[in-house]
Amino acid sequence: MLRKDRFHKGLWSQGGAFSLVRQDIDQPFLKVVDGLQECTVCGLFQYVPALKPGHVLCCSRCGENMARRRRTSEIAAPLTFCVASLALYLVLLVSPLMTLNVYGRENTVSLFSGPLELVAQGFGEIGMLVGLTTVIMPGVVLVLMALVLYGGSRNELPRWVRPILAWYERLRPWSMIEVYVIGVLVAYTKLVDLALLTLRPGIFLLGALMVLMAAMDSAFDADMIWSHRSVKKQRWLGLYNAEERPRPPEKHMLSCQACGLVFVARGAVEDERDMGDCPRCGQILRRRKRNSFQAALCFLLAAFIFYIPANTLPVMAFTKMGKGEPDTIIAGVAQLWQSDLYFLALLVLFASITVPVLKIVSLAIMIWCQYHGNVHERHLRRISRLYKIVVFIGRWSMIDVFMISILAAVVRFGFMAGVEAEPGVVFFALVVILTIFAADLYDPRKIWDASGYNQDGRPAPLAKDDDGASEARDMEPNKA
Repeated sequence: MLRKDRFHKGLWSQGGAFSLVRQDIDQPFLKVVDGLQECTVCGLFQYVPALKPGHVLCCSRCGENMARRRRTSEIAAPLTFCVASLALYLVLLVSPLMTLNVYGRENTVSLFSGPLELVAQGFGEIGMLVGLTTVIMPGVVLVLMALVLYGGSRNELPRWVRPILAWYERLRPWSMIEVYVIGVLVAYTKLVDLALLTLRPGIFLLGALMVLMAAMDSAFDADMIWSHRSVKKQRWLGLYNAEERPRPPEKHMLSCQACGLVFVARGAVEDERDMGDCPRCGQILRRRKRNSFQAALCFLLAAFIFYIPANTLPVMAFTKMGKGEPDTIIAGVAQLWQSDLYFLALLVLFASITVPVLKIVSLAIMIWCQYHGNVHERHLRRISRLYKIVVFIGRWSMIDVFMISILAAVVRFGFMAGVEAEPGVVFFALVVILTIFAADLYDPRKIWDASGYNQDGRPAPLAKDDDGASEARDMEPNKA
């Protein structure tokens, strides 16, 4: 049946992003495992020590950061940056970014100008994408963060905060202010030689907003917020102390992918079985993401197909005094290089050419390794690090899309000068979005599973310290 909370629980839940109908199931008997945490990259369950401020917990097998404790206040610090970011965001919405003067004719653009101009040129889907990632999502995530921090300041985390925090963590990557700033910088270098370009207050507000949102993310600790939500005993829920009792078999344990709470079942748990809802965050519990291999492969193949026209078709056309020709991404990089803007040329080349290729090739390697299995542990660690890189760099390829939206909005002088988007930008944006989806739906733990790890009876190669806990080390002061 269709449940009223299915949209929140199912849309973002572990690969089940495309099924809004969930069959009623009997809630399996589960116990909360106290003292263990699962690495989200390699799937190893490890004993977790109590972290002091300024310490980071690393997986003893793959090296992934599993937890981090900031030296700053868990509520006051991110709340300060959040409130300041909200204030800048509201002012930015009504502030102009830049003004271009061509032979006495001026054109001023704001944050809304790029998306609206793309819609006017017939590229409504790209205009909506740019508007979503640069106008709507920054405001949404800031409001969600403010609500989360308000709920986190309570002794007991209110129930209504659970879906808000889950949505925040999923929507935050789609707020691309920092990528937009780089797109503005690239657009500026193309416009500065065309005519008189004046930077307006919105540009400086945009840069300040980027810095404050980065500081807010750095100060925010989701684990500490979840710790304010106690797991109340229910009829089907018990407590298993892993420090005093024998460690449960690997196949009997699973963890919530939203809040990290670990559970143990009476018997072996099927990888993609629906194990009910997490009692702390309300998300659907599964040991592994559902259909992750098939979903990632489909999105990857689609991205590869669209990558060819994205680089062969022109992405924009610049005309001056009625003359001009469409440019591809490579042609744009060549123009920056010929203008002695070597750093920006390399930046655009890396973000628009190298990054999409790296994502496609890396995901293809992961899928190949999972399909064939029997990968050496040393190579698995490298693949795990590669996966984290792919997830991190995924959205930075949007630089060219943002640059085109800015140029199309500001260079609108009819016969004298104009910039129009071309079909290549649609295919390029599709490549970026599809690879982001492929990386998000893929489950890197299945590579380790396919190679025989995370199985009962196989010793885990743990690097523990004296008290048997996973490796914990001091953070650098500027990262605390």
